[in-house]
Amino acid sequence: MTKVAALSAGASSRAGNTVFNASQVDGFAVAAPPEPPVVERNMGAERFLDALDITTVFGGDRAFYRPSTDTIHLPRFEIFRDATSAYAVRVHESAHATGAPHRLARDLSGRFGSNAYAAEELVAELTAAFVCAYLGLSSEPRPDHAAYVASWLKVLRGDKRAIFSAAAQAERAADWMHQRQLQSEKAAEVKDMQAV
Repeated sequence: MTKVAALSAGASSRAGNTVFNASQVDGFAVAAPPEPPVVERNMGAERFLDALDITTVFGGDRAFYRPSTDTIHLPRFEIFRDATSAYAVRVHESAHATGAPHRLARDLSGRFGSNAYAAEELVAELTAAFVCAYLGLSSEPRPDHAAYVASWLKVLRGDKRAIFSAAAQAERAADWMHQRQLQSEKAAEVKDMQAV
């Protein structure tokens, strides 16, 4: 009788394995953990995001925009699985920053789970999609997208015009970001002319 047949017939199987700590085995060397992949930077995306002139703090394990200090907080670039993910998250958080009173003045007071929060998340995701497409970055959905999508559906079901409003606000945010590029380029030209 084979082991599978014996198990299905109700017989038990007991396999015993002895486990040792690596330090207890003479001559065994613990393999070094694999090096994380080198995440290549995209200089065009770097210039685009730097020209936004939004204070960004790198470190920690979460990405968020803090309205009270007008700062974006992001994990270190190397933490992301690839460059596109890093840039997509930074654009998303930058989109939130465009809602500050001295920029486009959107309502950023909503708490997680509220309709206002869901609407702002939709604006930020649409802005990120528009800008990432412009930058030639294709992004995959992040693991936290399911929670965002669920909250968006609630808003979208409650207001049939919500997607149009969010898309219009996302377009304004993307336009603001593009305008910052033009201002940055003009400032660089003036600086170059002054240097001559």
